[in-house]
Amino acid sequence: MSEQITHRAAVLGKPIEHSRSPILHGAGYAALGLNHWEFSRIECDAESLPGLVGGADESYRGFSVTMPAKFAALEFADEATERARRIGSANTLVRIPGGWRADNTDVDGIKGALSELLGEDGVLVDKRAVIVGGGGTARPALWALLVAGVAHVTVINRSDRSAELGELFESFNATLSYVPLDGDVEAETSAAAVVVSAVPSEVIAGLEEALAHAPILDVIYDPWPTPLVTEARRRGLPAVGGHVMLACQSYGQFEQYTGEAAPREAMRTALEASLDL
Repeated sequence: MSEQITHRAAVLGKPIEHSRSPILHGAGYAALGLNHWEFSRIECDAESLPGLVGGADESYRGFSVTMPAKFAALEFADEATERARRIGSANTLVRIPGGWRADNTDVDGIKGALSELLGEDGVLVDKRAVIVGGGGTARPALWALLVAGVAHVTVINRSDRSAELGELFESFNATLSYVPLDGDVEAETSAAAVVVSAVPSEVIAGLEEALAHAPILDVIYDPWPTPLVTEARRRGLPAVGGHVMLACQSYGQFEQYTGEAAPREAMRTALEASLDL
């Protein structure tokens, strides 16, 4: 006889059917014998998030939030971590007494992927970094790089988002510059200690050679390997994909929801098996 489900979590977003969060969290529950926990997918856009989360019964301990509801998640929450407030969006809602707390564990995802990319001794203090893109993933990537101590970040993007991204630099001793996608991309990446691509592969099609002059974190993971990762590895440069970020961002969510240390190896293995990696 199966144990009764008493604790739940879910991933919210639209579309949501391809989310691999249930695989990650489900593997964690199985590894720790948390048979009373269940993790599901719920289709939810920004407009419906307040009603859905606000009306969730007490069995729901947390929600993972994907686009297009990350901004609404932060706005809805009763309290928020500093990084969620500064980044301006939340991918995590955790039930607290009297309401919900927002966090952004995408930062942990970026930090974990950078650690795997550069090694435990891969220090970014006073180094230059490049971020490709200016959207939702670029902001936690930028925050992670600033916390790591980079001296300068160049954002390569279709449009100049320096004004809004510059707000993240308050309290950090680092500088920001912008280069358009059709600008001198190679000069920037050649001077960088790391390049983080936070855009779909088709956005940078034809720019792979110009970008692959430093270790690469490409947030895309399906299909794998991406053209950018393939080019980097052809040149003998280390490169990791978004599946590493996806796994690493889930660990903090798991721990905030359950209060248990995340069984990282089991969760990572289940994710990679689902992706045939």
